Parts: sequence; structure tokens; C-alpha cells
Amino acid sequence: MAPPTTGTGRHFLQIPGPTNVPDRVLRAMDFPTMDHRGPQFSEVGSKSLEGMRSIFKTKGQVVIYPASGTGAWEAAMVNTLSPGDRVLMYETGHFATLWKKLAENLGLKPEFIEGDWRHGADPQAIEDHLRKDTGGEIKAVCVVHNETSTGCVTQIPEIRAAIDSAGHGALLLVDTISSLASLDYRHDEWGVDVTVSGSQKGLMLPPGLSFNAISEKAVKASKSAGLTKAYWSWEEMKGPNETGYFPYTPATNLLYGLVEAVEMLHEEGLDNVFARHQRHGEAARAAVKGWGLEVLCAEPRHYSGVLTAVMMPSGVSADNFRKVALENFNISFGNGLSKIADKVFRIGHLGDFNDLMLMGTLCGVEMGLEKAGVPHQSGGAQAAMDYLAGRAGTAATRAA
Repeated sequence: MAPPTTGTGRHFLQIPGPTNVPDRVLRAMDFPTMDHRGPQFSEVGSKSLEGMRSIFKTKGQVVIYPASGTGAWEAAMVNTLSPGDRVLMYETGHFATLWKKLAENLGLKPEFIEGDWRHGADPQAIEDHLRKDTGGEIKAVCVVHNETSTGCVTQIPEIRAAIDSAGHGALLLVDTISSLASLDYRHDEWGVDVTVSGSQKGLMLPPGLSFNAISEKAVKASKSAGLTKAYWSWEEMKGPNETGYFPYTPATNLLYGLVEAVEMLHEEGLDNVFARHQRHGEAARAAVKGWGLEVLCAEPRHYSGVLTAVMMPSGVSADNFRKVALENFNISFGNGLSKIADKVFRIGHLGDFNDLMLMGTLCGVEMGLEKAGVPHQSGGAQAAMDYLAGRAGTAATRAA
């Protein structure tokens, strides 16, 4: 029996975030910390803010916080809403549920449309709910673009159309924490009022930065919003940001990395970045089919290019499989969360990622399935390789 290989080679971090940080970003962050009040910092701050406008595809205000994505959730709400406001949310998975809990903790009144964790948000259900709110008491609709716990994508233009069709004035708040810079996203064009995101996924940075992209309608709402805020205040950010500074100490070295990461994304071209992620998602799903297993996302229109959540056969522990894969092959997969704990594992294929990294990942899955005794068919990795090599017909034949 071959010994475990965890002591040699590079660890495969294949969770859906934090993602692998490219060497160029690590080197950019490796510079000495500068005076965040000095003249040189203005260029760093300005490049960071303008760069993020290009990634969100907005001409409006973007705010950068030293925080996790949870902070950006809170900032989006406390700047636009008042105590007791009703907000409409959709249960796409674990993170949509956590956002709802945060809303409750802030003193808001979320109305949660039940979902099955296998689809994105249903625009018709949202439209129907809003039509019943004839008094306009619902102040915001909050949805997760790419639900990281399930690998299901909500079609944001359809949600915007549903709100408009209902003739409702609610703000549209969207979480892009695991989709920004990986999946196509257009803040201005899609009529989003606040877009929430974080640094540790498609932006290829360590955790520590979070973002709000803000529409004019959201800015107007912030003038009368009654929830208490200080650290999260957009208004406090606006003046200093205009010259590239921040009202408090920013995460200076992460901003160095952010400037480099945005440059890398534009060098590749955002459309190429999005196509690469979709291609890797297709290849991963070909592998899952080849193993005779099932993808958690049940609707092809909602498939994610960011991650693939794989359902285990009934009675088989996903966590044991993950443990065996880590101990024997030095590879980490995402765990199932809350309702799907121990029932699925999640393969991250986002950020600084290429075909060979995907094939190493999928070979790790296949070896792990075998080592853990998970009932499956062999050949899933080969099906993905056939797809990536342009032999789609061969991949389909093998999977069948």
C-alpha cells in the first residue's frame, strides 16, 4: 500500500473560496506597507476603486471595506434600510439563509421564499410576492447570484424584470461574493442597486476586503435610512475616496494585491475569464456524470462555472470522503453546509485556475472516491479530459 502523500508537493486547495492566490498577487502584496495618509497612497487607493468599478461594470460609487463578505452584507443593509423594514429574500442555500439571519439581527423583517437548494431564485415567485405588497412596504429584494453552498446561479436580469413587472419600487441587493470576476455580472446594465462582494474568490486575493457597488437610487435611499451605522457608512467613505484615501486605516497590502489582480483580469479579458469558468464547470459536470453521481444543481440554466456540488450516494458520508482525499492525496474539497451537511462535497474551480489544475483536481476526486469506497463508475476524469480536449462526443459516450 502506497503511503499518504500529504507531506510532499503542493496542497490542492479546491474549496470554492478562499481560492489559490497567484504569484503575481503575492509578490505585489510583498512590498513594504506605505503611509496610508501619504501622497503615494492616493494612487493605490484610486487605482483600487477605479479598478473595482470596471469589474462591477458600474460608473457609480464603489466602497471598499477591510472586512469579510459578511461585512459587505451588513453595509448594504444599514446604508439603505430602517428598523422594521420588510425585505424579500429567497432561500437558495446556506448563504442566503445566513443573510436572512443577519437581516433579523439588524432589526429588519425578512420574508423568506422557500427554496429547495437545487435551483436559483425563482423570478415568478418574487414577482407574485411583490404584487401582493400593494402598499410598497417591502423595501428591498435580496438575492444571492451564485449560491456557494449549492452551485446554483440566479439569473439577475430576470429578477430585475420581475420587480419591474410587478411595478414595485423595492431596491435590488445582490450578493456576488463567489461570482464576481468569475461569472458575467453587470451592475449598471442589470439595474442592481447594491452589489455585495469579497476578495477571496474570483478576485484571487486572500480574505480581508469586501465591497459595495452602489446605484444612485441606493444613494438616495441612504439619505433617509434609519439603521445605525458608523464603520459601514457610505457617506463617511465618499469624501476621502474621491482623492484615493479612506476615513480609517485600510488594508494597505491587500490593496496592492487588488490593483495587480484587476490588472491580471483585464489582461486575460473579462469575457475570456467568464468563458474559462464556464468551460471548467462543463468539464467538472462531465466528470460527475462519468462517475455515475449527480450534481446538486438540478436546472441546467442555473449551473455554475464557479463550483460543482456533488451529491453522494444515499447513506455515504461526504465528509469521510473529504477526509480520505485530504489524508491520502493532499487535496481539500468544500463540505456540505447545514441542510446538506455530509451529503455533498463541493469542487471549487474558480479564480487563478487552468485546465491542468482542473484535471489534477478531478483525478484527486476519482482516486479519493476509490480510496474511500464510494460506489461510483470509473472514467469521470477521462470524460472531463475528453471535453477539455475537444472530444465532447467521446466524453458523452463514456459518460453514458
